[in-house]
Amino acid sequence: MVRTSVATCLIPLALLLVVRPAAAPASAELVLLTTGRTLSVTGHRVEGDRVVLYLHKGGEIVCDRSLVVRIEPEVMSALPVRVAEAPPAPPRPFAEIITAASVRHGVDPELLYAVIEVESTYQPDARSPKGAMGLMQLMPATVKRYAVADPFDPTSNVEAGTRHLRSLLDRYDVDSALAAYNAGEGPVRKFGGVPPYPETRRYVSKILELVNADGDE
Repeated sequence: MVRTSVATCLIPLALLLVVRPAAAPASAELVLLTTGRTLSVTGHRVEGDRVVLYLHKGGEIVCDRSLVVRIEPEVMSALPVRVAEAPPAPPRPFAEIITAASVRHGVDPELLYAVIEVESTYQPDARSPKGAMGLMQLMPATVKRYAVADPFDPTSNVEAGTRHLRSLLDRYDVDSALAAYNAGEGPVRKFGGVPPYPETRRYVSKILELVNADGDE
């Protein structure tokens, strides 16, 4: 069984509130994260300052307790309810890898999906004329900074790209962080925000458009 690495966070451990049912245990649990997102899992266990989340399709995510606001039973109705079912949405590429990186580093998964869509359209072997590589188009300096052994491996690429984006979000607002991901931090510092480069402005606008569209679904 694969276990992922643990992120470092400074939020007090007291934020983790585990709620258990009074009667029979639920067949699944809902995990509310500090990002505002919820994650459905089959169960969990606490190991000191870490929480191990069991995924429905097998495997685990290990994250800091500080990333979890609460865990509660996912209550299923005992009575069948007939609803008009919409056609199932096609599975999103690399969903498990992106979800795991999102949880570990506290980055909205919709933002990661949008960045990957704009950067590479989910092509793990993508390479730009400027030397950017893989799903999240890591530049050689980023590959070196995060010690990525294979930038074309989806798991390694998304992990490093998410860590880099997290570091930018810690210093800038979302627009400026995306601009820095695209054009580098120098222009963002020089212009005090998104630089007046048409390519970078289109990049930021497209990503935010994708995030907002996914949020309206």
